[in-house]
Amino acid sequence: MAAARGRPICLGVIVAAHGVRGLVKIKSFTADPGDLTAYGPLHDEAGTQTFEIALAGRAKELLLGRVAGVEDRDVAEALKGTRLYVDRDVLPAPEEEETYYHADLVGLRVEDEAGASLGQVVAVQNFGAGDLIEVERSEGATQLLPFTRAAVPEVDIAGGRLVVRPPAEVEPESDEAG
Repeated sequence: MAAARGRPICLGVIVAAHGVRGLVKIKSFTADPGDLTAYGPLHDEAGTQTFEIALAGRAKELLLGRVAGVEDRDVAEALKGTRLYVDRDVLPAPEEEETYYHADLVGLRVEDEAGASLGQVVAVQNFGAGDLIEVERSEGATQLLPFTRAAVPEVDIAGGRLVVRPPAEVEPESDEAG
């Protein structure tokens, strides 16, 4: 069954139990947190366990949800850390301005403007100050680059590549002493 699924996209993670009747707190990664359950049942990354979740409210920045079959705190606690996925093909087409999802960037080649290979995108991160692409270089080291139009002037999903113009402060240092 899992082999027939599209690439899984993580929409959220269960972070804690809430109360004694089996509710869970969920951190949603969707643009509108309430859309977490809009795409049908969620599943684990392997696609072997399905979670039907009914949203029951909010607790600060988190959603409260009831997972079908979970009736007490102990079972809810056991779900802590569970990442919730949907298949990429059930998500709506990106907005016109955004022609891809961040997950579509992972695995793309990274090239400079002259076409020289700089590595491959291994993740898209956001630590609160904007999106960063994490590039694994050929020697195995990783580098974070700002994911802005200035630093990434071209995103070519069909061609499987990103063209980057790294800011001077993140250019690799020269080996010359001087």
